[in-house]
Amino acid sequence: MTELEKGPTGRRRGRGARERILSVSQQLFREQGINRTGMNELCAAAQVSKRTAYQHFTGKDELVAEYLRRFDPSVLSGVFDRTDLTPRERLLAAFDIPPTTPMCPYIGAAVELHDPQHPASQYARDYKKAVAARLADTAREAGAADPEQLGEQLALLIDGAAARTRVLNADAFPTAAAIAAVLIDNAIPASSPRQPSDDRGTTGSAPVPLGGQ
Repeated sequence: MTELEKGPTGRRRGRGARERILSVSQQLFREQGINRTGMNELCAAAQVSKRTAYQHFTGKDELVAEYLRRFDPSVLSGVFDRTDLTPRERLLAAFDIPPTTPMCPYIGAAVELHDPQHPASQYARDYKKAVAARLADTAREAGAADPEQLGEQLALLIDGAAARTRVLNADAFPTAAAIAAVLIDNAIPASSPRQPSDDRGTTGSAPVPLGGQ
């Protein structure tokens, strides 16, 4: 491929074509869905020719997989890597998600593709497992008796709240956070060392918002 080539608008385009395609895919796939977004629309929005698109990606399937792979490689680092919060607070911060947040792209892709062998489906599975693992690691830091179980429970709550918020067009995360606080308190032995700030979000009440993702 030459360094510069003409895009569909007739203007000369540089080597940023791949990044533009990926940027547009993150917007269009999440806003209107994977199946409803065709390659013609993607190329027009990215201002590249279809020939250029297929030089960077063998097909739409590869583009979808790359779109998911690059979405959040750090697995919610804005929550789990915060040093200003105790482990318990980080677990609750995972539920501090604005109701206007679009549907989880991994859930959306898995639902739309209907193919467990699709590379994007594998990325979705890997990501969801990674979220549960990070929740479990944080639960272990907090002193949970069975951190793997708590991690799976909290991961299920997050995904359930995300889906319910989208379907009902109503914020389900405060309720999910209150349930999470109960699960966390039940999972952490009373003898576990707890910092004074851990008393936020006590059992039976919604936790204090702990920062966005």
